[in-house]
Amino acid sequence: MSEAATFESLGLSQDRLAAIEAQGWTKPTPIQSKAIPSALKGQDVVGIAQTGTGKTGAFMIPSMEGVEMGKGLQILILCPTRELAQQVAEDARLLGKGTAVRVADVVGGVGYEPQIEALRGGWEIIAATPGRFNDHLERGNVDLSNLRVLVLDEADRMLDMGFRPQIEDVLRRSPRNRQTMLFSATMPNGVHALALQITKDAVWVEATPSGTVADLIEEEVFMVKPGVKPELLLHLLEGENWDQVLVFTRTKAGADALSGRLERHGVKTEVMHSDRRMQHRVRALDRFATGAVRVLVATDVAQRGLDVEGISHVVNYDVPMDPEDYVHRIGRTGRAGSAGKAVTFVTAGELGYLKSIEHRLGRSLDRTSLEGYDYAGESQSSSEQDRPKHPRKAGGIGTRSADDLTEEELQALLGHSD
Repeated sequence: MSEAATFESLGLSQDRLAAIEAQGWTKPTPIQSKAIPSALKGQDVVGIAQTGTGKTGAFMIPSMEGVEMGKGLQILILCPTRELAQQVAEDARLLGKGTAVRVADVVGGVGYEPQIEALRGGWEIIAATPGRFNDHLERGNVDLSNLRVLVLDEADRMLDMGFRPQIEDVLRRSPRNRQTMLFSATMPNGVHALALQITKDAVWVEATPSGTVADLIEEEVFMVKPGVKPELLLHLLEGENWDQVLVFTRTKAGADALSGRLERHGVKTEVMHSDRRMQHRVRALDRFATGAVRVLVATDVAQRGLDVEGISHVVNYDVPMDPEDYVHRIGRTGRAGSAGKAVTFVTAGELGYLKSIEHRLGRSLDRTSLEGYDYAGESQSSSEQDRPKHPRKAGGIGTRSADDLTEEELQALLGHSD
């Protein structure tokens, strides 16, 4: 089907059109135009599209058209992370505005009682992480007999995280006549096989090739000497339009150290990783989304499910080891037709990871050299006098505190990772 010009042309109900209009959505994205018509017919759908292109709307809009009050759980969306499940639930609430449909998120790290109330009360839509949802299944809190739609969102990540047994358990307990939809930005072989296994005559829709990066994202690589990443980040933050910046580190210890360092230089910062309590993660995300802080430093817990409008820059403070993670990380900017910039810091020891990313993308990334930061032509162990003195910091660089260690050194010393 060719792309629809309007949501009205898709044949949606007035309730749904009113909710869509309230969100300011003027026309369907390519993945929505391709997926919604088939989903409205009750067909199984496998959708592939880059992050930030409206995948949630592509499965949620048609699924909600068939909800009937009083028939219990009818739509279940399984997501790899708490943040993504909560975001999907919030999107469902917005799309159900003006109706009596009830939506709940069922995730780990929070109390059971509100979730039990929603599950036993037969709330119509549940967005959940597989681990917590299966826990409720085992406790007898869930009735799947009226489940009409099952969605696996970011299935590649769920398989990476080892959720396949929980997914298969849900599949075994779900009605055979359900509608199944599977959406993701990438479609590796394992997910392809799962999609063939769990769907029936599915319509495969692809808005962009698997793993494609949004056209409006400008990508830049900085070749960095070891130990000067913090100074380089502070230098870049002085530039124009670095308004809302998401920084990814490889380790939780590195995220904490970098966040503290930025704060000491007057940069309002929050930190987000799996060791942080759930309420602290929610607070960090809220403060970042509302502009109360300028920088959010996070591990890969935030690479999916973090749907914040207006992120101007994504910084790969450490090069991701998995090329697919690069696509998901930088997909946090340049969303919904907006421009964005992705910056990656690369030391000599990280060149192998960079080459893997370029091989996955099928193209080279532009390298940038900055005098005083670039490792080119210098030994791996640069001396203290070679390090640039950041204008906001008077001395102190020569003191080898935890904040001054490179991420590789922190990882080796503390052995922390997500």
